[in-house]
Amino acid sequence: MIQRDDMTFPFEEYQRRLSELRLRIADRRLDAVVISDPENIMYLTDYQTTGYSFFQALVVPVDDEPFMITRALEESNIIARTWVERTRPYPDTGDAIQMLVDALREFGLANKRIGYERNSYFFPAYQQDRIHTTLTDAKLLDCFGIVEQGRICKSPAEIQLMRKAALATEAGMQAGIDACKAGVTENEIGAAISAAMFRAGGEPPAVMPYVTSGPRTMIGHATWEGRAVLPGEHVFLEVGGCYRRYHTAMMRTVVLGELSDSMHHAQERMKHALQAVHEKVQPGMTVSDADNLVRNIISENDVGARLITRSGYSIGIAFPPSWDEGYIVSLKQGESTVLQPGMTFHIIPWMWGVDGDKTCGISDTIYITDTGCESFFTMNRDFTVKPEQAEPALLEFDEARKNKREKAEASKNDDKAKAKSGE
Repeated sequence: MIQRDDMTFPFEEYQRRLSELRLRIADRRLDAVVISDPENIMYLTDYQTTGYSFFQALVVPVDDEPFMITRALEESNIIARTWVERTRPYPDTGDAIQMLVDALREFGLANKRIGYERNSYFFPAYQQDRIHTTLTDAKLLDCFGIVEQGRICKSPAEIQLMRKAALATEAGMQAGIDACKAGVTENEIGAAISAAMFRAGGEPPAVMPYVTSGPRTMIGHATWEGRAVLPGEHVFLEVGGCYRRYHTAMMRTVVLGELSDSMHHAQERMKHALQAVHEKVQPGMTVSDADNLVRNIISENDVGARLITRSGYSIGIAFPPSWDEGYIVSLKQGESTVLQPGMTFHIIPWMWGVDGDKTCGISDTIYITDTGCESFFTMNRDFTVKPEQAEPALLEFDEARKNKREKAEASKNDDKAKAKSGE
């Protein structure tokens, strides 16, 4: 290992992560593991790139120096960012899997017990088949979760880093709330969120913000598509701030007009659920118990809404296409994982289908402490209500749209007249 002081965390943090991984490798009676998941590679080495669609792998022997296989262009990221000394890059005209096989042979692993992440998005089945048919003297075993066991509980240094991501999240959310008004497009709101996140020190998140308005809030995972927000509508916002690939996320709701009784009821249900989380969630509770706590509160509503998803998921290191670590652990029914200090979750007691046609949300990112849980955020959880954007503004908005259409039609007619006179 190259000892250096310019990585995301102190060098000792990476030494600890690697040592703990080797203990798990030994416990599984393996001689080495091939890690191809980009989040896991970053967790162990600080390596990151947007070029992870090309095959890359970190090979960690139980008792020898690790080495990396990357596309030749990406070797610069190993050199510039990580403690890794041994690399075996392949050219764009080369064969990544053959390079991996050759390196395993070079470092004496060709006839050993080797673990690999069978679930990895970036180690597809056809490439796994090639390993099995080429490295015939080795015993290849699925080691899914062997790195995630270390990632599930964040260290104090990781918690501090996530606080920086939270600053970007809050800055982006506040800018999005401020930008919400009648006549503004969802795109403009998204632009305001993104600019504020980046100005606050945030980096490109795994998912850009979710911005939907009015009836479009009922579409799962939709985001801005150019729609202009109408007076009297509501806007649903979900923002995930990022710093060094670590994320925190929150949902908020803006109402342009008067707060209806049903939307007020939805707001209070979600606030009640989050308050219950902060009062009752603690180490030793199962994630199923935590899910039931949230789900039961949201289900007790009289506005036709429901919690259509899990009630939360682990969050931390992420690359596109998602900012969540829900594949490691999620708050859902029947899940027996026990909460431990250092776990971090995006808690999402959102309500789908208020009055049958509105989705709204208030969410929080928390970390489990020795005695309970704490939020990364300080923002108010209430809906932001802008009464001046109610029905009287609708007439003004409609008049502006009418004038715009009339001008466009007049311009079109002028063009036709000019074209006709020129014939």
